[in-house]
Amino acid sequence: MKKLELRLKYKALRKEFSEREIEEMSLAIANNLLKLPIWQKTYFHIFLPITEHNEVNTEFLLHLLSGKDKETIISQSDFKTRNMTHFLLTDNTKIKKNEYNIPEPVDGIQVPSDKIEVVFIPLLAFDKKGHRVGYGKGFYDKFLSECKAETIKIGLSFFEAEELIEDIFAGDVQLDYCVTPQGIYEF
Repeated sequence: MKKLELRLKYKALRKEFSEREIEEMSLAIANNLLKLPIWQKTYFHIFLPITEHNEVNTEFLLHLLSGKDKETIISQSDFKTRNMTHFLLTDNTKIKKNEYNIPEPVDGIQVPSDKIEVVFIPLLAFDKKGHRVGYGKGFYDKFLSECKAETIKIGLSFFEAEELIEDIFAGDVQLDYCVTPQGIYEF
């Protein structure tokens, strides 16, 4: 399938989930993340979910990171430049939803992309080769291209892999892993 078809398909499927289903699947994803060989790293970038789009609830993952004493980083998105500015998440971080309902830090301690060691990535779909489909704005491809080559890229998905995404571009950054409620894909 092509990206546009996949976006439509998975947006529709996610709309059907109840709040309880999202919570249960998000918890299963967090539990599966514990099996990955990433926990010796220090700097973890996480997304805060757009609840209106029934995204994976990363609250469970935030608790894991906090319990393991990791540095957690969240971003602000600039829709004019397609740039993301990254901030350390602290007890004092003020979070506010932007015009697209994305929860973002208002300000704080900035963290450069090349310091981030692990990135948890929201997505709509992915395939068995580690290609992913997001909302199509290119924020994460741009951000991931600024990270070090050894930065670990982990997609979080409620769904299993598609066989193949047909219209992959040269600038599309592949995942190293994708974690679902059922298990882990490694690419």
